[in-house]
Amino acid sequence: MVHIRDFPTLGRIAMRRNRWVQIGLLIGLWWLSDTAVRYLEIPVPGAVIGLAALLVLLISGWAPAAWFRRGTKGLLDHMLLFFLPAAMALLDHRDLFGVAGLKVVLAVVVGTVLVMVGTALSVEACFRWSARRAS
Repeated sequence: MVHIRDFPTLGRIAMRRNRWVQIGLLIGLWWLSDTAVRYLEIPVPGAVIGLAALLVLLISGWAPAAWFRRGTKGLLDHMLLFFLPAAMALLDHRDLFGVAGLKVVLAVVVGTVLVMVGTALSVEACFRWSARRAS
């Protein structure tokens, strides 16, 4: 099994310190998974497969979290730029600033609350079930 100790020290330092290398690795992983999904005609988005692959790499220890920490922090710091096109689309649909927009906001808020309550109830039920099973 290949492990991080097998890589030269300089490469490990570059992986941990260079944000652009880390972002490039994430983009490369996404591109590989997206290409594989298209080639294999899997009915799952490539990003989902890439996220699963990243999770496997992190859990197995083959790719430590330090390799991606600065790159992901940089992406999260600039998350607003990813949503800028959606914000600009609002200018094309001014009716969303009226009653229609309030309906959309209400639907989003109610949906979010329902998901959060459902998740909380499910987690609570699982905790109670595991506590009964343990005793």
